[in-house]
Amino acid sequence: MLKSLRRRVSGTTIAMWVIGIILLIVVIYGSVRTIMLDKYTGRDWIDLFVYGISQGSIYALIALGYTMVYGILRMINFAHGDIFMAGAFIGYFVASYFGQTGFLESNLVLSLIIITLVAAATAAAIAVMLERIAYRPLRRAPRLVPLITAIGASFFLEYAFLGLFGSGIKGYPDIEALKGRVVILGVEILKTQVVVIVAAIIMLIALWFFVQRTKTGKAIQAVSEDKDAAALMGINVDRSIMITFLVGGALAGAAGVLYALLFRQVYFFMGFFPGLKAFTAAVLGGIGNIAGAMVGGLFLGVAESLFPNLVLDGLGIPAPYQLKDALAFLLLVLVLIFRPTGILGERLATKKA
Repeated sequence: MLKSLRRRVSGTTIAMWVIGIILLIVVIYGSVRTIMLDKYTGRDWIDLFVYGISQGSIYALIALGYTMVYGILRMINFAHGDIFMAGAFIGYFVASYFGQTGFLESNLVLSLIIITLVAAATAAAIAVMLERIAYRPLRRAPRLVPLITAIGASFFLEYAFLGLFGSGIKGYPDIEALKGRVVILGVEILKTQVVVIVAAIIMLIALWFFVQRTKTGKAIQAVSEDKDAAALMGINVDRSIMITFLVGGALAGAAGVLYALLFRQVYFFMGFFPGLKAFTAAVLGGIGNIAGAMVGGLFLGVAESLFPNLVLDGLGIPAPYQLKDALAFLLLVLVLIFRPTGILGERLATKKA
């Protein structure tokens, strides 16, 4: 019996569980200590949670591009964060023009819709061009080749925008109507956060409807399962892949505008960390799983907002919020160790696995 147990439980498994238990004890101890110190009020925790939801919504929109491309091509498009940056940048120029003419204040809703549509269209066009020029010729190449190409495309976009628009930080115009807070169910929430959360929910629902209820969405699902079988059934594989890049790019461009509304600044390198965190969110939820990307984005946003204050404050770490980026990547490592398929986990066909 002991021999059988030894065969089933390796030293690596035991080490993983020991690490997991130690981390769990640290999290519980830090959380209890923080609560006992009573450093934060209930209002503070609510503000942190709402901020986490709004930031997580942006991560979810970006993560959907990663997970859709991986689901259909089995590659990670590391240029996706810079597609997000491109959308935010183009949105800045449209927003600045509307701000100078007064159209932004007089027609707020219409202005935001136009800014988002222009940013989404630009990001979608860049994503489609990348697919056509950089990725399609390498579709049958070893997996490492498209990955290196994606990293090269990322640097190309960053330094193209640096050369065209400079290295300075550009600020979105102040929108008087979006200043201050609104009360929802007795909770005061920043107006910008309300806009970000509502817009993200609308786009996530629209994506779900597109993928689940339309012929094009079902064709994309079929291509994701088996490209050769889908082609034999009359599905245009190249068109389905192109639409996947287009939709993922459009969502990233729209997320860029929402991010800029929340933080009010754009620059050529702004896509790097949100892109990495969105990739982390996609892995957390289960890479290749659309619902998982949504859940992973929201989970990461809330964890990044709450956990530094909740856990690290109780451990006596000064300025815990400065470690929020480290927390995001620690979560990625832990998920890869204990649940490589992610929170929801994608069921892989034998050929994919």
